[in-house]
Amino acid sequence: MAESGGRQDSVTVSRRDFVRSVRLSGTVEAVQSTTVSAPRLSGPNTMSLVITRLIRPGSAVKRGDLIVEFDRQQQITNALDRRAEFQELEQQIRKREAQERAAAAKDESEIKVAESSVSRAELEMLKNPMIAKISAEKNTLAREQAQATLAQLKTTYELKRKAAEADIQILRIRRDRAENAMRMAEANAERMAILSPIGGMAVLKSIWKSNSMAEVQEGEEIRAGMPIVDIVDPNAMRVRTRVNQGDINELRVGQPVRVGLDAYPDLHFPGAVAQISPLGVMSNQSNKLRAFVVLINIEGSHANLMPDLSASLDVVLAQTPAALVVPLDAVRQDGERAFVSVQQGSGFSDRPVTLGAKNAHEVVIASGLEAGTVVARNVSRGTR
Repeated sequence: MAESGGRQDSVTVSRRDFVRSVRLSGTVEAVQSTTVSAPRLSGPNTMSLVITRLIRPGSAVKRGDLIVEFDRQQQITNALDRRAEFQELEQQIRKREAQERAAAAKDESEIKVAESSVSRAELEMLKNPMIAKISAEKNTLAREQAQATLAQLKTTYELKRKAAEADIQILRIRRDRAENAMRMAEANAERMAILSPIGGMAVLKSIWKSNSMAEVQEGEEIRAGMPIVDIVDPNAMRVRTRVNQGDINELRVGQPVRVGLDAYPDLHFPGAVAQISPLGVMSNQSNKLRAFVVLINIEGSHANLMPDLSASLDVVLAQTPAALVVPLDAVRQDGERAFVSVQQGSGFSDRPVTLGAKNAHEVVIASGLEAGTVVARNVSRGTR
C-alpha cells in the first residue's frame, strides 16, 4: 500500500503471488451454434418471403422445433399447377403412343397386302411363256408396280415410325420439365417451414429497415438467404480475439484466462486458451502487421453470458508464488544494473537489486530486499 514518505511516494515491500498477464479484448460466441436463414428457392423465383410464424427471442428450443414459417400459398399453387400440367402431358403421351400403335398395325397390314400382291404377280409371271405377248407384258408391269408399292410402303413405314417417336419424345421432354417444376415447387413449399437442427436458445438477427437496424418480426418481407435467427447452445461459450504478432509468442494452449464482460463489470468467468491460429491475418491497424485469431473457452454459464458481447481477457502468462513485488516505477535502471530507493530514517538511499519477472505495472525482486522494507516510487522523477 502506497504511503507518503517525505517529498516522495513510497510503498512497503511485501510477499504475495505475482501474476504476469496480457490484456486482450474479444467477442463472445457460442461453441455450438447455427444460423437459420430464409430459404433459397429452386427455379426462377425472385419473390420475397413473408414471415407468418417466428419464434420468440430468448426462447429455449429443442432439435426439430419450428423456428420460422413463411407464407407458402404461392408455392402450393405453383406445385398444383405444375402437377396438373404433368398429368395432362402424361395423358397426351399415352394417347399418342396408342395412336402410334394403331397406325403401326395399319401400316404393317398394308405391307402384308403389298407383299401378297407381289407374290401373286410373280405367280402370274409363270404363265408368260404360254400366253399372248401383250398379256405377258401386262403381267410384267403388274409385278413391277406391286414391287414398287411394297418398297414405298416399307420406306414410308420407317419414316412414320421415326416421326411418331420424335413427337412422343417431345411430349416426354415437356413431361419431364413439368415434373421437375412440380417437384421444385413442392420442395419450395416444404422449405417454408424451418425446424431447428440443434437444441439451444433462439437469438433473433437484426436487419436494416427504415434507416436503422432492428430485429426481424412476423409479417415482414425478407429476401431469400437473409439470416433470421441464431440457435446457440448457452452451455458452452467462448471468446474470439485477435492477438498482435508481438504478443502471440507468449500464448500457449491451456493457459488460464480471466474473462470479464464489458456490459456486466461484476461478472467474471474462468477460462483457458483453447486454440491458436497457425496463420496470421492482416491487422486492422496496418497492412504490414499481422494478427492471429485465438479462441478462449469459458468455464461455467450465466443468463447474461450471451453471444456478441464484448469481453476483456487477462491471459496468465506466468505465476510466481510468495514473491517480493514492487511497483515498476520504484525501480531505476542504470545500464544492466537495477536500484531501488530504500528508506533510511528520514531519507532514502539506493540499493542494488536483482529483478525477476515483470508485467506492465509491477516487477519481482529476486534478491537485494526483504519484506517490510519501504521503497520510494517515481524514482526516475524524484531526488535521492
